[in-house]
Amino acid sequence: MDTLCQNFLERNFGIDEAIIKLTQSVENEIKDIVKGIESIREINQYKVISAMQEHHLSDSHFGGTTGYGYNDRGREVLDSVYASVFGAEDALVRHQIVSGTQAIAICLFGNLRPGDELVSVTGKPYDTLEEVIGLRGEGAGSLKEFGIAYRQLDLTDDGSIDIDNIKSVVGPQTKMVFIQRSRGYEWRDPVKVEDIRKAVEAVKAINRDAIVMVDNCYGEFTETEEPTQAGADIMAGSLIKNPGGGLVPAGGYIAGKKELVENAAFRLTSPGLGKELGATLGNNRLMFQGLFMAPHTVAESLKGAVFTAALMQRLGFETSPGPSEKRSDIIQAIRFNDPESMIAFCQGIQKGSPVDSFVTPEPWEMPGYDSKVIMAAGAFIQGSSIELSADAPLKHPYIAYMQGGLVYEHVKLGVMTALKFMKEKILQGFDRI
Repeated sequence: MDTLCQNFLERNFGIDEAIIKLTQSVENEIKDIVKGIESIREINQYKVISAMQEHHLSDSHFGGTTGYGYNDRGREVLDSVYASVFGAEDALVRHQIVSGTQAIAICLFGNLRPGDELVSVTGKPYDTLEEVIGLRGEGAGSLKEFGIAYRQLDLTDDGSIDIDNIKSVVGPQTKMVFIQRSRGYEWRDPVKVEDIRKAVEAVKAINRDAIVMVDNCYGEFTETEEPTQAGADIMAGSLIKNPGGGLVPAGGYIAGKKELVENAAFRLTSPGLGKELGATLGNNRLMFQGLFMAPHTVAESLKGAVFTAALMQRLGFETSPGPSEKRSDIIQAIRFNDPESMIAFCQGIQKGSPVDSFVTPEPWEMPGYDSKVIMAAGAFIQGSSIELSADAPLKHPYIAYMQGGLVYEHVKLGVMTALKFMKEKILQGFDRI
């Protein structure tokens, strides 16, 4: 950081010299880790370009359709490009999918029938899926209400899939095995692609016909392979997370075996219609361009996460993952152990945002969650997790989950602003600055 930049930070954002010097030291510490992230970005960028060339992407595919959306060649090519990038037989990419949770639900309801069994081998799923499965809530058409059984295998003490005990929950009656790649609101490592491969092999050795499904939210392009390239039968994610590259205004995707994707498409529209309709309304260009930008944007987010982990560790906070650990999602967890520090950190992230920097977020009862949640998100797209945000459920041990960052500099500024905010409140750890 040169003198001109330092002076600008001090003058325009009120970042003091001590915080600036700390960030400079941390950046020097993580240089080699950043190079590794850039290597992953490079191969993923080539994969995306190769897929677009393979399917002869043209500007004629950027136009949209209306009404039923029949014969939308851009939509068809987009599905094919996604399938190629993810090493899958087929894909369903639609702006009509409202969230990652809906994309996952479409896969579940599209491929499970009354009397089937769903098994999670990554323990309790993310909060918003609990009502989909029927673990809580009043039914409302949950899997449980449709007579679909559910069992789960908890992760081991070190947060990994308990491969040796998969046989205790998966049997000939199991129709689908569910793997959640990211940590969600849990203090654990994400499930790496190599571990997904081992889990798939273990499941198929017991029941070769069981469908292995992966919740791939937050994981795309963090490694050089995706779950479908490691044997997963189907996976799903959100376009306002990694694969949208920060450009796609809404949507989700599903990728995997052709029959399973088709079943999901029948659930999204209706039996007999499936993928054959769905007006794109001018969204095609952004969806293609967002995918093109995704490897670069994810790498920027990962650099910011590594920076945050290294800096917060310097101040005595526990982080997961640590700065040098291998990453398989974009989420950076920070354990604060008290609500005041956690809330102040999230509020500081908001103060460093380009959008709504004047807003002070507070914990609130958010639909789909079992406790109050504070969410800092000064984003151009509402709820976009590939843009810098910080979420934290208001419960012990008071962990904030930071993710995203379209550009590294925004993550850096957001964290520096959070430190400034916490320092002004005289909270823990700041005797070290």
